[in-house]
Amino acid sequence: MPSLFSYGTLRQPEVQQATYGRLLDGAPDVLAGYRLADLIISDPRVVNLSGKAVHTIARRTGNPADRIEGVRFEISEEELAASDRYEVDAYGRAEVELESGARAFVYIGRPAKAAAG
Repeated sequence: MPSLFSYGTLRQPEVQQATYGRLLDGAPDVLAGYRLADLIISDPRVVNLSGKAVHTIARRTGNPADRIEGVRFEISEEELAASDRYEVDAYGRAEVELESGARAFVYIGRPAKAAAG
């Protein structure tokens, strides 16, 4: 069973109910080496579901002093696929190690593309 670390709207009960058809149980955890930035959401489906036009996105800094608090959920493979469908294109899914030592998937900012030259 995969683990999913959420620091944003996937912690909201209404988003969980719409995305997974159930409420998730989770445990607090921390993602080190990342910090949050605002992300404007243009997908009306996601804005309607979350109730927010501005979400947050985790950006890797590599600095262990940068920490994001969130919740680690145990979900099924099907629910992980549903998470992929919920998240907008600005997010990429990565597997990380959390401060607890647990490994989990998290949605983070995609790496910047190198300029063509």
